[in-house]
Amino acid sequence: MSKHFNMADLYEMVADKVPSRSALVCGEQRATYAELEQRANKLAHYLASRGVKAGDHVGLYLYNCNEYLEGMLACFKIRAVPINVNYRYVEEELLYIFDNADMVACIHHQEFSGHIADVIDSAPDLKTLIHVVDDSGADPAAIASIEYEASMKGQSAERDFGERADDDLFLLYTGGTTGMPKGVMWPHKNLFYAALGGGGWFHPDGPITEPEQIAGRIGDFAIVGMALAPLMHGACWWYAIIQLLGGNCVVLNPHRSLDGAQVWDIVEQEKVNSLSIVGDAMAIPLLDALRSNPEDRWDLSSLFSIGSGGAVFSASSQQEFKERFPNVIIMNSFGSSESGNMGFDSGEKKSEQKGLGNVAQSDFMDVISDVEGQPHAHVKPGETGIFARSGYIPVGYYNDPVKTAKTFVEVDGKTWLLTGDEARLEEDGSITVYGRGSNCINSGGEKIFPEEVEEAIKAHPDVFDCLVVDTPDERFGSKVTAVVATRGASQVSLAALQDEARKHVAGYKIPRELHVVPEIPRAPSGKPAYPKAKEIALGGQFLVD
Repeated sequence: MSKHFNMADLYEMVADKVPSRSALVCGEQRATYAELEQRANKLAHYLASRGVKAGDHVGLYLYNCNEYLEGMLACFKIRAVPINVNYRYVEEELLYIFDNADMVACIHHQEFSGHIADVIDSAPDLKTLIHVVDDSGADPAAIASIEYEASMKGQSAERDFGERADDDLFLLYTGGTTGMPKGVMWPHKNLFYAALGGGGWFHPDGPITEPEQIAGRIGDFAIVGMALAPLMHGACWWYAIIQLLGGNCVVLNPHRSLDGAQVWDIVEQEKVNSLSIVGDAMAIPLLDALRSNPEDRWDLSSLFSIGSGGAVFSASSQQEFKERFPNVIIMNSFGSSESGNMGFDSGEKKSEQKGLGNVAQSDFMDVISDVEGQPHAHVKPGETGIFARSGYIPVGYYNDPVKTAKTFVEVDGKTWLLTGDEARLEEDGSITVYGRGSNCINSGGEKIFPEEVEEAIKAHPDVFDCLVVDTPDERFGSKVTAVVATRGASQVSLAALQDEARKHVAGYKIPRELHVVPEIPRAPSGKPAYPKAKEIALGGQFLVD
């Protein structure tokens, strides 16, 4: 059978090349490439015996664990489509995704048995449930869920599956910052090149051009990489697969929340080389742990790379990492669930309005105008629009033609994905990215991007985390309002934040109102929960005079 740019084909070729290498670590769980391959084969055979076939959707409703990646690989092997279910969803969101995703099977932690029982009527095709045992005491028998290890008992570990295809789908559900989850439909080949580096992250020759070349990209020494986000978040899953397709070792955070000291314990114990975070939501507790402990508590000499994507990674956080790890490469990437990796910040913020960073323009990366009532077009140098990608992109949102038509647009005979991030095409042809346009604040006609102001506020030493939203203003219509969590018992005033912000952004962008809260509302992935932050600001409970 021919090999394809398919996750299962690619992984199997890597597993055959380095079967005895360590592939996956999550707490006490460990697996070599051969062990991961054999267990995924057994689970794939069980799913097939239950009637799961090519194109069918299988939910993964799990905390971080080895079974998560085993489940994903098992789906890919039989050309089924894994569905990431956010374990933080409440009933309304669960009802939506179980209905929208058309699942026929679901692999879940035992803890979630009751939640599934509450929504199972909305998923009439869901006939197979498999649970990973935990100490929750929940009753999986109530939903006729079979225990995970029992499902594989007696199943073949052989690789005897049919031929796959480049355009088999991977479906990534993303909540973004507003609205119900959206299922982004990625053909495997498009995802491989757009988000996973095309097999070229760890090799000087760059991306491969034929699937069979993947094994030749494996280095002589395995890189140990740790992704801190939950696997249900696309950035973590992508990082994990990049590592596996490079013949490297994936280390997962087994804890249910992020504790900086626990992370550094794991980095030291597993001799982690590369750390993947999601912006300041993870950078800040990591840095706080380093500040509050003796310098010699951890031996972190194995670390040579810290990368961030998916949320704002402020300049102040990047600078502190550079000071503490002078020999470590610090990277800040741009991208989303719909776009994959859109490039890395070059560090040069060229526009007068600094923005979040600057990336290179190309034939497949540009700025597209998005003015209601006018046709989409490429902007000219000096103009602003929406950061956009063409080429290897998704084919739309599952079961949502309206959102698909709004996000995937035709310009000069080519389909472009509009990321939602506002950007400016600079005179030198580079692109300055500002942030999510839907959260843009209009104050007296001035456009203000919350992420830029957040970065300025976070430069204040007493600020632990913050989000910026708009609230009503009698004179200007809207004003910039900061919702801030301070560091420890620190106190901060509006005047102090304004003084700090003035050092980094124009006067019209500084916050005019301050709310100090115990904790900033964020999704488990670290993405900002702007609607909740605005609700807090409008409520006035935490207003600082």
